[in-house]
Amino acid sequence: MPVLLQTAGLLVLSNVFMTFAWYAHLRNLNDRAWYVAVVVSWGIAFFEYTLQVPANRLGIRP
Repeated sequence: MPVLLQTAGLLVLSNVFMTFAWYAHLRNLNDRAWYVAVVVSWGIAFFEYTLQVPANRLGIRP
């Protein structure tokens, strides 16, 4: 698979995770304590970073 396609795919997936993390704590965790929303959002963001970092490393290759 071409590097450009791998990079784009990983960045799209990372964006989906981050969008869910942002809107989930606003909408789905509205009735929970703020620290629950923080832990859930950071947990989701962790998986976003596991996609974003390899994508950035692939994209920087010459």
